[in-house]
Amino acid sequence: MRMKNKTVIVTGGASGFGEGMIRRFAEEGANTVIADINDNAGEALAREISGKGTPCVYTHCDVTDSGYFQNLVTSTVDQFSTIDVMINNAGMPQTNQPMLDVDEDTFQRIFDVNVKSIFLATRAVVPVMREQGSGSIINTASTAALRPRPGLVWYNASKGAVTTMTKAMAVELAPDQIRVNALCPVAGETPMLGAFMGGEITNEMRSAFVSTVPMGRLSTPLDMANAALFFASDESTFITGVCMEVDGGRCI
Repeated sequence: MRMKNKTVIVTGGASGFGEGMIRRFAEEGANTVIADINDNAGEALAREISGKGTPCVYTHCDVTDSGYFQNLVTSTVDQFSTIDVMINNAGMPQTNQPMLDVDEDTFQRIFDVNVKSIFLATRAVVPVMREQGSGSIINTASTAALRPRPGLVWYNASKGAVTTMTKAMAVELAPDQIRVNALCPVAGETPMLGAFMGGEITNEMRSAFVSTVPMGRLSTPLDMANAALFFASDESTFITGVCMEVDGGRCI
């Protein structure tokens, strides 16, 4: 088990990519912490994982509020003593639409969830990792940062910020032996897919998008979980500042 006795926090861990990460890390023996605002789904997943013999807890966390992050970090250290991996996975999509049709409140919410949350998480968790002398931070970015397309301008911009933050954080935190990497998934089989597609997903819409992915399918939570596991494990101890495409060749 690659993550035995290590502690992993996943924001947005109650569904989608985050749920896939929680399940995969638990399989590898990690103590997992689900941080989310979906209490019913988060608590149910924590009960399921714990029932299989691997410690898993749910903590309500609004990633746009620093107080929730302080509570998340404090409660995790109190229960598990360390925080080895922080995965900033919570995200907000943008409904596919012309950029001028997006109102100011929606724009702000996109940047609060996708960008500000990483700032808040970093301020809360880095002191713990510095004291430990090690840590891995993994940010969920997107192929939208690398190959932006019309209809998602402000979402594209928010994920572009994530890739730049990841590289800058990696350089500054490297002397502390804290590694920072990012995952850039193509559109995936998650609850956010409808927003990216602009509403109800038809077979024609799905087929048209899948045709742009050389490997012929969308990403899955397991794809992202396996990539996150690599960045979190001792197999990548000399890798930092990497924004890895998990996209079946979409960005080539």
